[in-house]
Amino acid sequence: MTQPGFAGPVGRYGSDTAPYVRLIAEDFTLLSGADVADIAHFLCVLHGRHPGVIDHAATRTVDDAAREWLVKATDGFAAERAFLTKLTVAAGPISGVSVDDQSNAAVLGQRKALEMLSQSDRSGCAIGAAIALVADWHFIRNILELIALRVGVEARSSILPTVRETSDLNSRLAQTPALERALNFGAEQLLNQHRGLWQLLEARRNMRLSR
Repeated sequence: MTQPGFAGPVGRYGSDTAPYVRLIAEDFTLLSGADVADIAHFLCVLHGRHPGVIDHAATRTVDDAAREWLVKATDGFAAERAFLTKLTVAAGPISGVSVDDQSNAAVLGQRKALEMLSQSDRSGCAIGAAIALVADWHFIRNILELIALRVGVEARSSILPTVRETSDLNSRLAQTPALERALNFGAEQLLNQHRGLWQLLEARRNMRLSR
């Protein structure tokens, strides 16, 4: 299942193409409380801090076509950040899966990589990452809403730009081959970090199952 209406990197490499996410989408009841806590906690480590990917992109984007979208995306993701924090608290603390568990350090490294990406001076790179984050978050949000039901947190409707609005902006910005490459690079790097996170979460679940 790819993001409707979104071609390019998000359509090819979005979170919904990750095997663990497909497993979750097929049967959320397979997840234990520890699995749920992992998802909330590590997504919060990656994206729960302000300023984030979209905030940094807003300071590096002067294109008029992107300003309205960025304002809406910044406000929308601030609300998502608050929602994610509530889920993390409600889901409870995570537990180590081995004596030398380095999961938290690994995700902190991912967050650092995203900070560098979203502060890139290469025109189009930062906004490409922000566009990919918003588009991919619409699918991640489905999982967060399932977690909210599990842990008893109210899931208010997202106020992020829609996938269609986001796809349209991406098309408007990709006016030259160089800009299109930069947009795609930013998107691909962001999505690589998301896929890496889902791989880590799946590995942690498998280690618990193998005990």
